[in-house]
Amino acid sequence: MRIVAKIGSSSLTDDLGVIDRAIIADVCRQIARLRADGHDVVLVTSGAVSAGVSALGLRERPSDMRTLQALAAAGQSRLMEVYNSEFASHSLVAAQVLLVPHDFIDRTQYLHARSTLERLLELGCVPVVNENDAIANDEIRFGDNDHISALLSHLLRADLLILLTDTEGLFTADPRTDSSATLITDVHESDPLMSVSAGATGSNRGSGGMASKLSAARIASWSGIRAVIARATITDVLNRVTAAAIEASSGIGTTFHGSDRALSSRQLWVAFASEVQGTISVDAGAARALLKGTVSLLPAGVRDVSGSFESGQTVEIADDRGTVIARGLASMSLDQARRSMGRRTADLDEGTPQVVVHRDDLVLLPR
Repeated sequence: MRIVAKIGSSSLTDDLGVIDRAIIADVCRQIARLRADGHDVVLVTSGAVSAGVSALGLRERPSDMRTLQALAAAGQSRLMEVYNSEFASHSLVAAQVLLVPHDFIDRTQYLHARSTLERLLELGCVPVVNENDAIANDEIRFGDNDHISALLSHLLRADLLILLTDTEGLFTADPRTDSSATLITDVHESDPLMSVSAGATGSNRGSGGMASKLSAARIASWSGIRAVIARATITDVLNRVTAAAIEASSGIGTTFHGSDRALSSRQLWVAFASEVQGTISVDAGAARALLKGTVSLLPAGVRDVSGSFESGQTVEIADDRGTVIARGLASMSLDQARRSMGRRTADLDEGTPQVVVHRDDLVLLPR
């Protein structure tokens, strides 16, 4: 089995942001056991900024991007120093891999990243992945490693994504404020929970929170990958979640079951990895036709356009209530779409594309 495991800053550090070496040691021990059992494991880790805060003796985590990027640079090497040491105690070699959104957006980079990671696994290394926060463009960055771990799962054709956090999983309500909240053990593609929103991070040491984990779980599910959200401090959590996956049982935490209609890498890129440049609003009839999943978006069904996009760039498609129902690659520029909206194909200006978004470039989103 191929496994991608992600652990966040709130699980790796104490209240002062100091790296908890005992937790990293335990995670490395579990990964060593999984490796001994014949599994491939890729670890996605946060903690560089928190480690930088501690190393520079700051009392709290800053909020401005320039300082955060500097702290990431100071903390990343210290974080890897701990991983190198702990994996070495199990005769394993950790391999640092720093990624940015461009590595998933650009097809050439996407394939290159896959090739490098595959070779690392072939060589017996444990890839330790983080966003390259020190140089990531503030306008084009993930901002949390949950997103990266989900896209990485697809890139590597993983069987299982494990998102380790500081809660037991997904609850019916916030357990910190509602004593009646209960743990949700299973989520399937057709469940309303696949479109539910969740609260932000419960710690000032991380950048994710349950909302980003839900988003990551959706990406994994749409990739046909089983995803589990579970508490990092549960004894042998990685091993227990993996055993449950092998047995096809729920196990611990919240399990998001993989969809039978897995997206292709191109569809996944359009739906989750590409940068949205605009929005196309459609009428009720066009929305119904699109939701059948077999038609292109024609100019006649367009009621409004916004943003700044060119042909080939990603746009969101919203229904008459403002709900985003799909994403796709525009066949028209913003100006062409604006001039053509509401018009029949036969009435379009000469040389204007016949469709706004072709069905082959369109992905319906979870509702």
